Amino acid sequence: MGAVRLWLSIDQHTPYTPCAMSAVTPPAEQIQQLMQLFNQGQIPAVIAIAGAWTQQYPAYPFGWVALGTALQRSGRSEDAIVAFGHAIALAPRDAGAHNNLGNVFKSLRRFEEAEQSYRRAAEANPAFAEAHYNLALCAFERGDLAAAEAGNRRALELKPALAEAHNNLGMILDEQGRLGEAEVSCRLALQLRPDMAAAHNGLGNILKNRGNPGEAVASYRRALALNPADLAAHDNLLLCLNYAALQSPAECLQAARQFGQMIESQAGPPQSSWRCDPSPSRLRVGMVSGDLRQHPVGHFLESMLAHIDPAKIELFAYSNHASADELSACIRPYFSQWKTIHQLGDAEAAKTIHDDGVHIAIDLSGHTQHNRLPLFARRPAPLQVSWLGYFATTGVAQIDYLLTDSVATPPHDAAHFSERLWPLPDTRLCFTPPQDAPDVTPPPFVRNGHVTFGCYQNLAKVSDEVLGAWGKILAALPDARLRLQARPLGYPQEREHLAQRCAKQGLDPARMDMHGESTRTAYLASHAEVDMILDTFPFPGGTTTCEALWMGVPTLTLCGDRMLARQGASMLTAAELTGWIAGDAADYVYRAVEHARNREGLAALRAGLREQVRASPLFDAPRFAKAFEDAMWGIWSQRKINGNTN
Repeated sequence: MGAVRLWLSIDQHTPYTPCAMSAVTPPAEQIQQLMQLFNQGQIPAVIAIAGAWTQQYPAYPFGWVALGTALQRSGRSEDAIVAFGHAIALAPRDAGAHNNLGNVFKSLRRFEEAEQSYRRAAEANPAFAEAHYNLALCAFERGDLAAAEAGNRRALELKPALAEAHNNLGMILDEQGRLGEAEVSCRLALQLRPDMAAAHNGLGNILKNRGNPGEAVASYRRALALNPADLAAHDNLLLCLNYAALQSPAECLQAARQFGQMIESQAGPPQSSWRCDPSPSRLRVGMVSGDLRQHPVGHFLESMLAHIDPAKIELFAYSNHASADELSACIRPYFSQWKTIHQLGDAEAAKTIHDDGVHIAIDLSGHTQHNRLPLFARRPAPLQVSWLGYFATTGVAQIDYLLTDSVATPPHDAAHFSERLWPLPDTRLCFTPPQDAPDVTPPPFVRNGHVTFGCYQNLAKVSDEVLGAWGKILAALPDARLRLQARPLGYPQEREHLAQRCAKQGLDPARMDMHGESTRTAYLASHAEVDMILDTFPFPGGTTTCEALWMGVPTLTLCGDRMLARQGASMLTAAELTGWIAGDAADYVYRAVEHARNREGLAALRAGLREQVRASPLFDAPRFAKAFEDAMWGIWSQRKINGNTN
């Protein structure tokens, strides 16, 4: 979503000057001077003038509004709240004052108070487009996409040229999978504001999700050229570089280090002393994530957490999401403390971790959504680790280690990371079997008379190279079909867009069945319609691969040249399915055809696959928990060698 706008308009406040301007308000020329100074960015001068007004004309609401807005711009948020409070006491129906107070609360991550202020602004002036825009931001923040869309559309009815609302509508439509509509909205925003960094960033997200990672990277770079401090654009750029291996691992490391240097310069000197016991009987390990819920991270954590020995490891959760769900409630008892940091700034969140005496802080997000990498630049714990939710280097120098495995990162890959590699003995991932999953069914080729391939990846991973390989596989197997399922495919426009891409790559759309989003139960049951999964590359599946294995459906993956591209190979090695790992695109096509022709082998594998993977390291939670405990203590034992002593 785009940034919240600050509004300072003299027209919003003149109705509240009840007496002659010369008696209780500043002279008109002074008001004009202040507006010019504000528009020129001379905030200290505005603070000086507006501050003097509040002394000389204390009953003049606009003086307090001007002071509050300037104070907020200068980072003095608490003082700004006081100033806006004075303005609202003098003019309770001042929509602009309520709106700007909401901006301050949002900057402090006090989202509920921000939404209340924006709502009062909209009630005071129902035609105030910016208030509806900001309400839509709050709705998006809490995950109410319908309210967010309605709020943005109302803002655009009132003010069709509000570029920010076009951009944010694009982000909302993107989140729903309505990618074509989303792209139109973002491009409208850029027609109105070509220099709008947030719109270039948003367009990048949409282009990536439509299978155009190269164009997406170009959009992210344009966003950063306009706003080099845009953390979201940095995150999105680094994430997108993984979708098509657009740059070498060395170039990706350089880009990640640029991000790390930026957040470290903003954070200032890192913490150098800590409150944790230097010789503990058990380690305090803090996990920082916005995904401690129904999310792939949550699904990989759940069973492992249940087997951590609390006598060895005391777990702390730092949740960076506004809401919790059933999975959150399920895993919460495994943590000694559970703290929500979503509403805290980086300094305050880092202080919370530091004050808890955490020995090792683990980032579970990397450059994905809801990450809090900037707080790690402050080093709230003596040792810091990256794990699970990301699959490349973070570039953050204050993160010491990356938990991995020998398949995902062979020793020669160490040079591609700012972190030191700490390989776990079997696998870096351990999946939780889906509760109430349907029973494994007989292979559908028995009733259909032909093999059905499947893929459940998001469309951003379905590159033209992947479509080309799928086209060659279906060409070699004239009766085979391909079943695809992804959120955007629930919309006709997106199905047509993918069909056009497929045709260009020699893949006949008539041999494909496209399905939109479903419940998790229905999604798992749909594996009864699939004989084998065709993985995407160079960005393979993770959760989907594990779920397919549990449903008796093997995945054919391609082992690439970096950690992410080897993720499928790592998981299938742990599941003892090395015959399903291809070395390159030609081998991928060959193996797909050979496995499809070996129907007896497919049937036998399907019948025993759930039990095979249940016993494998990929699903063996007690075994993985022990490896995790050993890794934490092993990392702690290295602290003096690496200079991280208490």
